[in-house]
Amino acid sequence: EVQLVESGGGLVQAGGSLRLSCAASGFTFDVYAIAWFRQAPGKEREGVSCISNIDGATVYGAYVKGRFTISSENAKNTVYLQMNNLKPEDTAVYYCAAVGGPCRPDYYDYWGQGTQVTVSS
Repeated sequence: EVQLVESGGGLVQAGGSLRLSCAASGFTFDVYAIAWFRQAPGKEREGVSCISNIDGATVYGAYVKGRFTISSENAKNTVYLQMNNLKPEDTAVYYCAAVGGPCRPDYYDYWGQGTQVTVSS
């Protein structure tokens, strides 16, 4: 059974940090790309970052580059999103998603249930 389980969300003050985790199981982790998306109420889903477990290539959304860092620990089948200098506009449900092969902007095979990140002013 394929599972993607997000954790690490919560309430944080502006300027603070959180580290999200995405624990994967049920598929061949090292030939997949894992991405983070976010969606705030009334807003479109937005790509945050992605990492390819094939070659380590990473991509970042323009609004988070320089503040967020994605990394992968293959031995644990886990991808992390380190979020620093958080802003209220980062408030959203954060989802991880997986696709075979390299990172894609549009299509992912599997999705987690999401974890809420709330940044207070």
